[in-house]
Amino acid sequence: MFHNFFAELRAANVPVSIREYLTLLEGVEKGVAEQSLDSFYYLSRTALVKDERNLDKFDQVFGHVFRGVDYIGDIFGHDASEIPNDWLRAMAEKHLSAEEMAEIEALGDLDKIMEALKERLENQDKRHEGGNKNIGTAGTSPFGAYGYNPEGVRIGQKEGRHGRAVKVWDKRTFKNLDGDKEIGTRNIKIALRRLRKFAREGAAEELDLGGTIAGTARQGWLDIKMRPERRNAVKVLAFFDIGGSMDGHIKQVEDLFSAARSEFKRLEYFYFHNCLYEQVWKNNIRRQTEITPTWDIFHKYGSDHRVVMIGDAAMSPYELTMRGGSVEHWNDEAGALWLKRLVDIYPHLVWINPTEEKYWAYSQSTQIIQDIIGPERMFPMTLTGLEAAMKALAR
Repeated sequence: MFHNFFAELRAANVPVSIREYLTLLEGVEKGVAEQSLDSFYYLSRTALVKDERNLDKFDQVFGHVFRGVDYIGDIFGHDASEIPNDWLRAMAEKHLSAEEMAEIEALGDLDKIMEALKERLENQDKRHEGGNKNIGTAGTSPFGAYGYNPEGVRIGQKEGRHGRAVKVWDKRTFKNLDGDKEIGTRNIKIALRRLRKFAREGAAEELDLGGTIAGTARQGWLDIKMRPERRNAVKVLAFFDIGGSMDGHIKQVEDLFSAARSEFKRLEYFYFHNCLYEQVWKNNIRRQTEITPTWDIFHKYGSDHRVVMIGDAAMSPYELTMRGGSVEHWNDEAGALWLKRLVDIYPHLVWINPTEEKYWAYSQSTQIIQDIIGPERMFPMTLTGLEAAMKALAR
């Protein structure tokens, strides 16, 4: 029945499985869509889309397939006149007044409307504007463009104007949700949720339904069991590069920082500039006075922490390889040595780089950092890159 819809989703690289397709058909058969296109849209989106990144593609395919009655035949696999009248009536009753319904009833069902359309096409031999009968523009005929009829068939018009044509899906509500786009506040939390390790902690405040049922069965009376709430127990240690070439990435890093603080309840964060050295800080205004020795970080936070380095890895190679190479202070030990210590202590470590991946090969400092931490541990600051980084940390 909906095989063309399924095929077009697959052609648009929306990963729809046969099982999901059969689930959609089962939902339609059981009346979940309630004979409403709105309900069918949400049913099909729920059944067929597993990843938020594919919502925009789904909306585009749905809009194409359902753009006017001329596509209905493709979806149902037979002539458009065989669309159930009760479906059309349900849509009409939802959107039309009693007077408008009476006008449509006077013309007939969709079969009659399509017959009238064909007849008018055959009898009309010139352009028509205005009026309420012929196919044309700016009129109130049920057929044409740039006019108004409560339940019309749009012909020759690029997009809807009143939102009342039969089965029009022009509005896309999930634009630009793409795995290769730079992350933003809208979808960053979805990627961060790839890094989860649940544990039950705190007071027993949540109903243990399984335990309650089992206890009641054993005791013979209601035996209510409570348990601690499940929380994300992952411990994250984040280091943010700040200043210099990172100024152009402030908005992205702010979005990431905000989402991380919301998503990870056990998050500790510090700032550094260009490379990790013997000290870090939490307050950029007092970065010269309120500092934290890096050795204290290594001693305080155990190796079970997931470490995330956020920086563009762009600097002079001397800042990594030489004593005194830092542009801000005299460093007694090379930055590369501190990075090596970090990798040795924390096996779960990734580097998030806001610079586009295609430019990494042209940065000598980026290549040095990749050699130290491992090239497989550096990820671009895109939704796909962030998800891959979280998966790497979860191993």
